[in-house]
Amino acid sequence: MRIATLTSGGDCPGLNAVIRGVVRTATGLGATVVGYEDGWTGLVEDRRVQLYDDEEIDRILLRGGTILGTGRLKTSDFEASIDRVKENLADAGIDALIAIGGEGTLKGARWLHDNGVPVVGVPKTIDNDVNATDYTFGFDSAVAVATDAIDRLHTTAESHNRVMIVQVMGRHVGWIALHAGMAGGAHDILIPEHPFDIEDVCKRMARRFQMGEKYGIIVVAEGAMPKEGTFVMPEREVDQFGHQKFDDIGAVIAHEIENRLDTDVRSTVLGHIQRGGTPTAFDRVLATRYAVHATKAALRGDFGRVVALRGETVKLVSFEEAVGQLKVVPDHRWESALSLLG
Repeated sequence: MRIATLTSGGDCPGLNAVIRGVVRTATGLGATVVGYEDGWTGLVEDRRVQLYDDEEIDRILLRGGTILGTGRLKTSDFEASIDRVKENLADAGIDALIAIGGEGTLKGARWLHDNGVPVVGVPKTIDNDVNATDYTFGFDSAVAVATDAIDRLHTTAESHNRVMIVQVMGRHVGWIALHAGMAGGAHDILIPEHPFDIEDVCKRMARRFQMGEKYGIIVVAEGAMPKEGTFVMPEREVDQFGHQKFDDIGAVIAHEIENRLDTDVRSTVLGHIQRGGTPTAFDRVLATRYAVHATKAALRGDFGRVVALRGETVKLVSFEEAVGQLKVVPDHRWESALSLLG
């Protein structure tokens, strides 16, 4: 049997661990593996490389990013290329495709499956927003990076008696902000699921200084928004894929707090450093477990499925369960965090 794999969407730590796991599992069971470069684009353009279970594959477990490269392709361009995709897979003698990516990639994989391509999905995203799975690999590594940054900002904020805004990734969900904020002892956390009142934020910071504290740390997910009528956000630009650009919320909040409290406020945007670097042990293990289960599913012909972590067990779920609805921060998790703020 001949398996193909690709990585699509944003990169994250753990992608190489999946590629390694697919190659080693498939080889051990008598199959061969082909990798398509740069996500769906490489599949459409038939840019493929043979992957072998050798020393090079073995060592990529430690590396961030993806040796296959990644990218995005407009949905319309992708769907218009279905015949070419099928021809390329047939010419390469591919029996199954393992698509590794976030919700957008998994939607593409579901569409391929619905159009007769044998596909198994592997969920990845640092945002942890894929439905039907407890965790996606990449998330733990991103939280570790953000937590380390918050730890460092505590000391400089205290030294200068200032409020520090730490902007982390999270366009539509606040999982990174929630976990990093709690782990780093932030004094306020702002997430997309719960629009904030800037007056409440200012009150929490003012209270800290009134009680004798010298500084404050606020963690902000890039997609956080103010409650309607509290203050006006600048209109956001849109990229070529129709996605809003989220790169300004931290600076906007810093400006508002500084004006209202007459105190020194600085903003730090962590940005893509959350995506890079060596994956944590948790992400390496989770990515490898996903790879083993996805490869075995492909080899036995269990297509149209996505691997998912449920408790301590990796299971297979349908594409319908995995995509179509983002996994948001539930109210009970948010309420637990609220008791720690201020």
